[in-house]
Amino acid sequence: MGNVEGKYLIGRQPILDGKEQVTGYELLFRSTESLSSAMVKNASQATASVIINTLSGFGLQEILGDLRGYINIDTELFMSDSLELLPKERIALELQESIAITPKTIDRCRLMKKNGFILALDDHSYNPDFDELYDIVDIIKIDMLKTPKNQLQETLLKLRRHKPKLLAEKVDNREVFDLCKRLGFDFYQGYFFARPSVLEKKSVDESAATLLKLLRLLLADATITELEQVFRSNPAFTFKLLMLVNSVAMGVREKIRDVRHAITLLGRQQIQRWVQLSLFSSVDGPQDNNPLMEMAAVRATFMELIAAEHPQLKGQRSAPDKAYMVGILSLMERIYQISTDEIVNKLNLSDEVRLALTDHAGIYGSLLEAAELVERLELSELASSLQQMGIPCELALASQLKAYGWRHEMG
Repeated sequence: MGNVEGKYLIGRQPILDGKEQVTGYELLFRSTESLSSAMVKNASQATASVIINTLSGFGLQEILGDLRGYINIDTELFMSDSLELLPKERIALELQESIAITPKTIDRCRLMKKNGFILALDDHSYNPDFDELYDIVDIIKIDMLKTPKNQLQETLLKLRRHKPKLLAEKVDNREVFDLCKRLGFDFYQGYFFARPSVLEKKSVDESAATLLKLLRLLLADATITELEQVFRSNPAFTFKLLMLVNSVAMGVREKIRDVRHAITLLGRQQIQRWVQLSLFSSVDGPQDNNPLMEMAAVRATFMELIAAEHPQLKGQRSAPDKAYMVGILSLMERIYQISTDEIVNKLNLSDEVRLALTDHAGIYGSLLEAAELVERLELSELASSLQQMGIPCELALASQLKAYGWRHEMG
């Protein structure tokens, strides 16, 4: 792990609204000295690292898309003029629970609010000493691990008198999530939202807007590359395409290698017919900000980028596309009403893709394992896995950050 000592990693944790759609991301600091949590020796140094890396190294659009980013700051940094560099329309400032309530702090809050910043109180428990601040901030984040359950309702009643939005954080199990829903929180945050038991699974269907875009391209005789980009911009479409190939081209014995191959096998005429019929039978499916849908697309893009640099896959033009397909399909059972076994049985997948999905076996299985480790920010295990594959750790982390901007890359 020596090759990443002293380096920082930017992580994201989704913030969801009452409809369980992603409305923003808290940007989390990770260092190689603190692999399993966001704890650091110097809070100001950590936040400065988040800000510098986000603005100069990677770019807000790549990490956040069109959503808002939440950055945790302490009193020292909050009073610093360096915050004026942040784009107020894109960043919310989270004040730590240790912030000192002084006239100077209150004045600073009023100024930042006047300048257009969203302010939030982080890891908070009700304290009457904060009453003046409650009237200024936009969001109060309630730590669900620290707050006694029998005091929650009374705490929320007191806070709601000041009319801030309330966010439940560290929602890490079903019981806490259900409780927060009953209490009427406005937003939710926690690792539980990356697990399949929270979000209701949907049937696999299409987005009317994407269907119209695809139909326009077909009518304009677009290239296969342009058609491929539309399918790959929507993970559900990738799955639908593979299902369509197997239902229409039943006589095809050739194994499906990637999205481009599936388009070629199916043909423009069949795709156009399917699009036209689907426009008349559209059913509301997973929305663009479904956190698991986002995870699937980011995972697939990450694997695609790593496959392009894998020593054993370099020179194989189809390798990145195969890796992308594995990434998409590996999360389909979490989003939709279909198991991995059903996917494997119904789709005419190549052996490499099939083994990666069912057993995490082969090169693509190793890439899938690496993607999962990156998502969990388990850097020690990731470094070992990457070393075995001959891939530099810095390349993997850079690929993850680039993958965050998958929507931006799709245009």
